[in-house]
Amino acid sequence: MKAMIMAAGVGSRLMPLTMHVPKPMIPVANRPLMDNIVCWLKEQGFDSLICNLHYHPRAIRDYFGSGSNWGVSLDYSLEQELMGTAGGVKKCEWFLDDSFAVVSGDALTDIELQQMMEFHKKQGALATIALKPVQEVEQFGIVVVDDAQRIERFQEKPRAEEACSRLANTGIYIFEPEIFKYIPPGQFYDFGKQLFPYLVKIKAPFFGMPVANYWCDIGSISSYKEAQVDALTGRVAMKLPGQAVAMANGARVLMGQNVVVGENVTWQGINVIGDGCVIGDGVTICNSVLWKDTVVGRGSVIQDALLGSNCVLGEKVRIAPGAVINSGCEFADGMLVPANAKVFNSAGYSLQLEQG
Repeated sequence: MKAMIMAAGVGSRLMPLTMHVPKPMIPVANRPLMDNIVCWLKEQGFDSLICNLHYHPRAIRDYFGSGSNWGVSLDYSLEQELMGTAGGVKKCEWFLDDSFAVVSGDALTDIELQQMMEFHKKQGALATIALKPVQEVEQFGIVVVDDAQRIERFQEKPRAEEACSRLANTGIYIFEPEIFKYIPPGQFYDFGKQLFPYLVKIKAPFFGMPVANYWCDIGSISSYKEAQVDALTGRVAMKLPGQAVAMANGARVLMGQNVVVGENVTWQGINVIGDGCVIGDGVTICNSVLWKDTVVGRGSVIQDALLGSNCVLGEKVRIAPGAVINSGCEFADGMLVPANAKVFNSAGYSLQLEQG
């Protein structure tokens, strides 16, 4: 079966982590997010894939190639200018010639896509959306369905008191090829703002299927942190590369390959340490994620922070809670990174806290 992965977005809300990395390639539990998506699609019976590219496209192409190492065939659709969600799918009409799935490249999930396809076929649907019950409706596109699960209306990030439903649009869809009749060619066109309201208006066979499985939209720093915790605590069905270590104090650490850990290192909470990292003597790390090849000097303290790849921390550096640090940053001995700082560049004692 065929599926399309939406992988063209910039991921601006995840800056500075996405300065040099497209959002689908940010690591969750030491694997690029899109790696998990491709493996999930393969397990669900979707082995003929295409993804659209725009932002840092070579990072995705170079990693996946033809997809053969994952047991799938993978094609690409490069968008020089963003075409919108529906417009990007329209550009792949030549490939999507049978019932097909569309999945967001920034979601971590173990939804049963085969069951969704069966529901779609049973309903005789033109389009079907996977819907997930959520508490914070203000963060999502909310979908209202009737008793037969037919979609009646949409609410875009409504206030809690105004929400007519708690079912969120997951960005996971099943379509029939006939959907392309409703998407104009060669122009920007959006699912949520244009195509879906039109399908409701014309009373097309358009359905929503509530799902109980795990789903996390990794569109913000907070949801990215949440996904890391969920992966390590088993809330989502996925393979964890590396070694998962449970400490005597209740802390959990996922260690990548070739990690070097010094003496008297203190671990607290849930942490992910990428391949090739070096953790010096007397370091304290609490509820943090370090991407690959990052070096942490002796006596440093990292609290509730995200660090990109190839960072270098001198001795007794302190990373305060909430800090997010771009790949390649360097910090001199004794440096303090303030709470909630977004560090785009750093050398010695100089911090660049805004993009520029």
